[in-house]
Amino acid sequence: MCGITGFWSFTERLSGFSFDRIVQEMADQLTSRGPDSSGTWWEKEAHLAFGHRRLAIVDLSATGHQPMTSLSGRFVVTYNGEIYNAPDLHENLVAKGYSFRGTSDTEVILAACEAYGVEDAVKQLIGMFAFALWDARDRKLHLVRDRSGVKPLYWGLHQQTLFFGSQLKSFRPHPLWRPEPRTLR
Repeated sequence: MCGITGFWSFTERLSGFSFDRIVQEMADQLTSRGPDSSGTWWEKEAHLAFGHRRLAIVDLSATGHQPMTSLSGRFVVTYNGEIYNAPDLHENLVAKGYSFRGTSDTEVILAACEAYGVEDAVKQLIGMFAFALWDARDRKLHLVRDRSGVKPLYWGLHQQTLFFGSQLKSFRPHPLWRPEPRTLR
């Protein structure tokens, strides 16, 4: 189990705040989901930030650290879950000429998105998962959850900012997250 969180602000209202500090505090709310390491990534021009708390299971090395950027730099992901068919997908992707830094299923997701496009890649994933994927070329954020909804992925739109994460409590440290009580039904 890992913890993911992040935000995408549609305005420049965060200009006085530190993206890194905010998203790190958001990720710290998820320490129980991922005690092994934490990471952040942000793109200031897009007003987008990802936070991650890691429970290392598949690839215990630093090559499995997240958020993770694809080898081409096009995609960035923060991911929670397990892709059961990752070894088969990995083999197919290597045959297509893709290379990998480590053995994590996170890298397989990124390479599959590069090879097949996001929608077709997700259709091939068998497992339990939730992730946020930024496409830097097309400037699109994808929030993806497994078909059965095993891994949690909460989201909310408040004050021109999209919040997302494994648990609602990860939204609290953000300075613009001040929902009315009825919002959290």
